[in-house]
Amino acid sequence: MKGIVFTEFLQMVEDVFSANMVDDIIDETNPASGGAYTNVGTYDHREIVNMVIELSKRTGIGVNELIRSFGQHLFMRFTLGYPGFFQGIDDAFVFLSGIENIIHAEVRKLYPDAELPRFETEYYDAKKLILLYKSSRHFEDLAEGLILGCIDHFKQNISVQRETVGDGESRYERFSLNLLD
Repeated sequence: MKGIVFTEFLQMVEDVFSANMVDDIIDETNPASGGAYTNVGTYDHREIVNMVIELSKRTGIGVNELIRSFGQHLFMRFTLGYPGFFQGIDDAFVFLSGIENIIHAEVRKLYPDAELPRFETEYYDAKKLILLYKSSRHFEDLAEGLILGCIDHFKQNISVQRETVGDGESRYERFSLNLLD
C-alpha cells in the first residue's frame, strides 16, 4: 500500500486525537517499517490495519467507523493535494464513474508499483450510479468513506447502499448511489 495512505492516516489521528496517540499506536503495534512512512514508499497494508485496531481499542470507536471516517478525510486531502483531478468536474457521479479509467490510470503512471483496488461502473445515468469495488485487501469501509467524502465535496444529496456480493476470494462490494434531488 502506498505510503500516502499511511501518512494521511497518521495525520488524521494527530488532528482528531493527538500526536501522543500517534506515538502510542505506533509503539503498541510495532510495525515492521518502524512507523516511519513516506508518501511514495510502499508498505504492508497490515500495518495500517493493526494501527486502526489499536486506535479503536484506545478510543472505543469501532474499526469500521474509523476506517470510513479516514476515507472521508482522505478524499478531502486528495482534493487539496491533487486539484487537477477535479478540474471541470462538478458532479459526484461523473467523478466516481471515472476513478478507474482516469484517476487510477494517472496514479499508475506516477506509481507503477501501486496495487490499486478496482472500481468498475456497473450502471450510470444522471440519477443512479452503481460501482463495484474489488480488492484483495478488502478495504470496503475505506472505499465507502471515499465515496461519502466525494458526495460531501460535490455537495449533492445522494443516498448510498452497500451490498456484499459473493464470498471468499471472489467477494466484492456493490455500491448503489441514488441522486435524491
